[in-house]
Amino acid sequence: MLPVSQAEATILDLVKPLDKQRDAEFVSLLIAIERILAAPAIGHLDFPHWDNSAMDGYAVRYEDVQYASSQQPVVLEIVDEIPAGRSPQQLIKAGQAARIFTGAVMPEGADTVVMQEQTQREGDRVTILTAPQPQAFVRHQASYYQAGKTLLAPGTMLRAAQIAVLAAAQCNQLKVYRRPRVAIISTGDELVHPETPLEIGQLVDSNQYALTALVTQTGAEPIPMGIVPDRPLVLQKAFSKAIATADVVLSSGGVSVGDYDYVEEILTALGAEMHVRAVAMKPGKPLTVAKFSPAHATERKPVLYFGLPGNPVSALVCFWRFVQPALRKLSGLADNWGPVYVKARSRQDLSSDGKRETYIWGQLHLIDGYFEFQPASGSLNSGNLINFAQANGLAIIPVGQTAVASGDEVRVLQFGFPIMS
Repeated sequence: MLPVSQAEATILDLVKPLDKQRDAEFVSLLIAIERILAAPAIGHLDFPHWDNSAMDGYAVRYEDVQYASSQQPVVLEIVDEIPAGRSPQQLIKAGQAARIFTGAVMPEGADTVVMQEQTQREGDRVTILTAPQPQAFVRHQASYYQAGKTLLAPGTMLRAAQIAVLAAAQCNQLKVYRRPRVAIISTGDELVHPETPLEIGQLVDSNQYALTALVTQTGAEPIPMGIVPDRPLVLQKAFSKAIATADVVLSSGGVSVGDYDYVEEILTALGAEMHVRAVAMKPGKPLTVAKFSPAHATERKPVLYFGLPGNPVSALVCFWRFVQPALRKLSGLADNWGPVYVKARSRQDLSSDGKRETYIWGQLHLIDGYFEFQPASGSLNSGNLINFAQANGLAIIPVGQTAVASGDEVRVLQFGFPIMS
């Protein structure tokens, strides 16, 4: 069995990101949400686009007001009024000012804004009661960003903030990576679809649906391939199709050492390079990872295979711990591939046999800025999806440690939003 950290390093080393040329496409800004840039986004507008006011007040020449005070106020003539969105109409000369509003273009001749709270106005005259700082409340053109430079780097995921800045820069067409394609196979004669009446000894195939949801949430394109029975020729045909179709193949079940577990035999027959056969973790020990190299290196990238355990909780834990980081790296994301970990105080005693890295599911609470972890009630069995459904985190007990006392700190892999308490 490989230690968890070694398995993670092995897997990420196998992953080669999608190609910036072959695996990229152009999309419009409105459908670019959650996509990853394959080329720099370059704006053709300065930010700000022009010198503008950061405050409601009066645009003035600093030399006119530099000595103003309540004892020695300065009176200026108002020659223009500039709301946001309107071009200035007047040059500001000595002894003059323009009424200006937040975001409005600074008029020629003015270099400073006096906030309205430090003035008094009567008709077309304004009295300046306090000397401002030079260039106060002026946002200068290109002080945030200069046109022609890289606005967002390749490998950036486009979320709300990035979409906002791209829209402001009028970047309407973006080169992004295509979504990785992930084939999903469930193996086992005992499995049936959710709509099929259950007979004694059968199990509902929940993994197909859970993995499809997780692949989608990760930003990849799921290709559900259904249930494949434990027959070597049928399995081999299904795996061959998946390898030819996808960038990553996920199967669940059939990766342990039972009499009907044919998957590793089939992988070998299809030319797989085996890299992981088991991991020292609980749940999730029977994890298989292999790589299929294309017949002609220039045709396609290698296909990565993950054989996940059949137990539903084990399959999900392995996905969050290993598959999701691999998909993030494959997708072209520049960094931050791995899971999100937080430190939390355990509300109850946690235990492990210490032989494998142990993952205990439960609820992560955020209370006054601090995380607390509440393990799930009832049986923490890898086949028990019922108490797993409310979980949003996995407390991790390292190898060699057998307990975490109530009130002690524990590292938690976060896979859902914390509960605000």
